[in-house]
Amino acid sequence: MTHVPRKRFGQHFLHDASVLEAIVEAIAPREGERLVEIGPGTGALTERLLARVAHLDAVEIDRDLVGRLRARWSASRLTVHEADALSFDFGSLAAAGPIRLAGNLPYNISSPLLLRLVPLASTLIDAHFMLQKEVVERVAAAPGGADYGRLTVMLQAYFDAQRLFDVGPEAFDPPPRVQSSVVRLRPLPVPRVHSAEALAAVTAAGFGQRRKMLRGTLLPWLERHGVDPGLRRFGLDPTARPETVPVATWALLADALAEARR
Repeated sequence: MTHVPRKRFGQHFLHDASVLEAIVEAIAPREGERLVEIGPGTGALTERLLARVAHLDAVEIDRDLVGRLRARWSASRLTVHEADALSFDFGSLAAAGPIRLAGNLPYNISSPLLLRLVPLASTLIDAHFMLQKEVVERVAAAPGGADYGRLTVMLQAYFDAQRLFDVGPEAFDPPPRVQSSVVRLRPLPVPRVHSAEALAAVTAAGFGQRRKMLRGTLLPWLERHGVDPGLRRFGLDPTARPETVPVATWALLADALAEARR
């Protein structure tokens, strides 16, 4: 029986064999690794990953697809966790060692799901995701451009982000109305910041009114929260806008905020 994609789950199933093979080659699975697929759907990528490794974990929210996946592969080969990826405890799978994540992520939850990786960075080897091209451009952006924003800073404080290749709508069923891209995220050897909570707060304050200069938004906010925003200390230009501030500087500001809170 054919599965009808469900809009509420943002389902667009990847079916292009060449794209699927390119993703597997980018992941380069090795036996003995704990590989976790998010949103396996009908199992197109799952099948190719299981050709490389003996066992795979998968997190799937759609009950019908969970049943089909379990019927197709034995539990010794595929462990399917029926759960919402936004609330699933990926850390539980990393109890025995670091894990690798992969998947064609539903575009309607991609940003919050990516942000969930921040506290998991120390438990990951890497992550390979198919995302909306616009989101990948934001994740991998450099300071100074329109794509550079809060999501950029939050992820690049913990990960090296690399845009691998683009994928057209025709590779999916049903075709999405947007272009897609595959991104690779690798945890930095040492995170650039000590407190993700502080970084989230300072970037929210800074990018909340991104068209305004820092002197009218971020700098007074820092002072109200007990941080002396001395320009020499952080190398900040008061007339600059948030998209021009490097990730390393946002990390310094977050560390100063965390210290002030202590």
